[in-house]
Amino acid sequence: MKKKPLAGGKTSVTFELPPEVEAETIVLFGEFNAWSAGTPLKKRKDGSFAVTQRLAPGRYRYRYQLDGSRWENDWAADDYAPNGLGSDDSILIL
Repeated sequence: MKKKPLAGGKTSVTFELPPEVEAETIVLFGEFNAWSAGTPLKKRKDGSFAVTQRLAPGRYRYRYQLDGSRWENDWAADDYAPNGLGSDDSILIL
């Protein structure tokens, strides 16, 4: 994950997963997109996946959905927290 401060107090956050992740599609879900309006990651030429979001300061829970069924955390997250569903959510702190 890469963070870059922007004018106006927001931060550009690039969510990335390496080429070793075995998936055809990856969608980012979290508090910043209401968990229901997932944001697809784009597959790069090297096989990695990425998407950039502009976010206001805060603490956000999020996860990745792979191929429409598997849920994965971001192992580059700032923190992790139990989600009440028997697993953890990734935490982004801005």
